[in-house]
Amino acid sequence: MSSVSERLRGRSELGVSLLLAVLGVLVLVDASRIPTDFTQRGPVGPAAVPVAVGVALLVIAVLLARDVLRGGHGESEMGEDVDLSHPSDWRTVLLLIAAFLANIVLIDRVGFPISGAVLFWGSAYALGSRHYLRDPLIAVALSVVTYLIFARGLGIGLPAGPLEGVL
Repeated sequence: MSSVSERLRGRSELGVSLLLAVLGVLVLVDASRIPTDFTQRGPVGPAAVPVAVGVALLVIAVLLARDVLRGGHGESEMGEDVDLSHPSDWRTVLLLIAAFLANIVLIDRVGFPISGAVLFWGSAYALGSRHYLRDPLIAVALSVVTYLIFARGLGIGLPAGPLEGVL
């Protein structure tokens, strides 16, 4: 018994692997309980994504466990590029929150294409971009493309607002 405990010493990452495996099994069990007695809109049923996520979690758990048992272990990244001596940038955080709140308030009133453009532009501004002509154009393009993918391509009902019939 002592040889097993000695072999596993310093391999706490196995706990993460176990957690991933348990989550994978839970996701697969829940996916198997999704009712499919309604009319499907396409070739992929409602359990496809949860099954893919569950399988991916199990594969990652096995790969992580194999790596840990072969001697691999997580390494400290020394805080990457974060300088802990600098204070938090609350202005950026508050601007991002404002962009998300504006999207929430506007989406039902002006539709997703416009509120999404406000969200995309506000996020770019909050994160430091100051290209006053390019950013709104990219925001509108991203918002319209996102709307078309979800509303037209996937059939998800997003409000178009005043652009109903145009898009």
